[in-house]
This record gives sequence, C-alpha cells and structure tokens, in this order.
Amino acid sequence: MPVEFLGIAATNDGSETGPRSGAAFDKEYTLKLARAHEDHGWDRVLFAYGSGSPDPAPAAAYIASRLDKLQILLAHRPNVSYPTFAAKTFATLDRISDGRLTVHFITGGNDHEQGREGDTLTKDQRYTRTREYIEIVKRIWTSHESFDHEGEHYRFHDFVSDVFPVQQPRPVVSFGGSSAAAYAAGGAEADVYALWGEPLERTAEQIESVRAAARAAGRATPPRIQVAFRPIIAPTEELAWEKAYRTVDAIKARKARGDATVVRHHRRGEPENAGSRRLISIAQDGERYDRALWTPTAAATGGAGNSNALVGTPETVARALLDYYDLGVDIISARGYDLLGDAIDFGRHVIPLVREGVARRDAEGARRGPETLDPEILGPRAAGAGR
Repeated sequence: MPVEFLGIAATNDGSETGPRSGAAFDKEYTLKLARAHEDHGWDRVLFAYGSGSPDPAPAAAYIASRLDKLQILLAHRPNVSYPTFAAKTFATLDRISDGRLTVHFITGGNDHEQGREGDTLTKDQRYTRTREYIEIVKRIWTSHESFDHEGEHYRFHDFVSDVFPVQQPRPVVSFGGSSAAAYAAGGAEADVYALWGEPLERTAEQIESVRAAARAAGRATPPRIQVAFRPIIAPTEELAWEKAYRTVDAIKARKARGDATVVRHHRRGEPENAGSRRLISIAQDGERYDRALWTPTAAATGGAGNSNALVGTPETVARALLDYYDLGVDIISARGYDLLGDAIDFGRHVIPLVREGVARRDAEGARRGPETLDPEILGPRAAGAGR
C-alpha cells in the first residue's frame, strides 16, 4: 500500500525552539511553507487548531486557491460551531480545493483549553458529542433530502444543504486519541486514526485497540493508521545527535522563560489527556527506543502533542519509519523545529527513501509485518546518546 506524508501548514515561523518573527498569520510565510511541502514530495499539510490561533479554515482556503496538488487536513473542534454550519464550511472548502480536503475532528483533552472558548462539558461528554457531530456531518455531506435530528447534543429540523463536496461519497474523516473513549469513537467513525509517535511495541498495542474498537462497532474495514514524529536529521549520526541536544536545550530555555509556544495549556499538575500522559510515562522509562525514537523533546514540553523525535541520518530515520509501516502505519506525520528548512530537508532526503522501501515491500507482495522486525530493534535502548 502506498505511504503518505503529512506536514504542517503553520501560519508563522515560530516553533518550540524560537519565537515567530512576525504576525500570528503571516500570509507570505504560510504560502511559502505550503509550497515547500508541495515541491518536495509531501502529500498534504495539517492546518491545526488552537483557541487563540488563526482560524484554520480560511487559511486552508487561501492555500487551496494558490496550490494545485497539495492536499489539506483541516483540524476542527466540535465545540466551536454547530454541525450544520461546519458541514457546509467543509463542503465549500472541498469545492475550493477541487476535492483535496480531509477533516480532522478534535474532541479536546484539556478542560482549561476547551473552556477558553466556552466548552464546559466533561471529557466523556465531549467524546459522545464528537461522535454525534461526525455522524451528522457525514449525513449532511451525503443527503440530498431534508432531515430532522434529535440527539443528545444537537437538535434541528428540516435541514438540507445546498453545497456538497467534490469527493464522493464524502471527504475523509480523521480522528485521534489514546484513551478507551477515543478508541471507541474513532474506531466507529474515523477513516484515519491519528496517533502520536511511541515505541514500536506500544504503537502496535494502540493499533490493535483501534482495530478492536472498529470490530466492536461492526466495521469490516478498520481506519487507516497515522503516526506523528518530530524528525531531527543530519548527514552523520554524530551531527544528528548534536542537533538533537541543541534542540532540546532550546526548548528548555524557552520553557524556562515562560514562552507561550512551549508552556502547556494545563495550569498545574499532570496533563489531563491520555496521549500526553503516555508520552511522559515513556520518557520517564527511557530516552531512546527502537532504531531512532528519542523522548527528551516530549519530556521538555510536558508531553505536548506531537513531540517525540526520530534522530539520525536520513537513512536511519527512513528505516525507523519503515518499521512503523511494517506495523500497519501508512500515513506518516512529521514536522521539524525549523519548519521551512526541515520540511525541505525531510522531503529531499527521507521521503524518497521511505517510498523506495515501501515499493520494495509492494513488489514482494506484502508489507513484512511486525513479526519480521529485528528483536534487537524493539524495546528501550541505552539512555545515553553521545552526551
């Protein structure tokens, strides 16, 4: 099966290692970064969502109207708009992009961040709302007759949209999370299930949890699996590790200054969401796992989002990604800390190697599967890495 690559459609040049140089929505930089992804082998880019960040939908429309091939993954929180409105927005964007839209639905794992925009539901309530929301959006995309809805969170009558997606029967739905409630909701409704990068063994466990949830929901075909990493690459292993330690030192320095890009959304104590707690636990158990997974970047941010790194030469990182492909992962999400430069370098030096490895597996008739992984690759490695 072909592998796909997802990058980041940042609206400015700030990251965990350095502040942005201009406005939160820098139109020229947004286009430059997206074009770099399109020109260097990436399939799509993520327009992320944050309570105070630029609205991702018009930013995505801006890029879609200026680039011809790059696909769009639009993050959306159900608490910010009614599903009837959102479904029309998504269908319109799919029209603008000529059928290049995927929608990533975010339930929200942090009460404080959700409360910034008036969302007072509990986490479990948010998951039931998200599942109902996705069901409604899917029906609006595909129904040409008006219908009523009487649900736990939404009620409306005699609704039918006059704008429908280019994609038939509908755009792809993406979903993520690392809790039992997330697996249940995403296993039932998602076409793509997104995970944060974890060691191979734990990723395999999560994939099975997603597939079990899909089976429990009566689905014959489970969601495709996407896994996210922060690649740190250089021409030699030594240079890559030097770069890795410079990166984590820069993150710690910004965090010590209280810079907003690095400070977690929760105000005190441990993070609320299961995914971040998993990343912190993994980091506490060891710094290095498998071929190239490195956890100090996740530890430095308090398990904030996509934060585990893959460190090494392009060849090492490509081999590590192929290990995940052999587990059943066929969408790789990646972004560096120098957003523009790293997108170009990863596209030039890593993506072709991974695609070549996948093509070889396809020529052999099937991906190798987790049972073929070298036992020496699996599990924690020594905590030290050249420092």
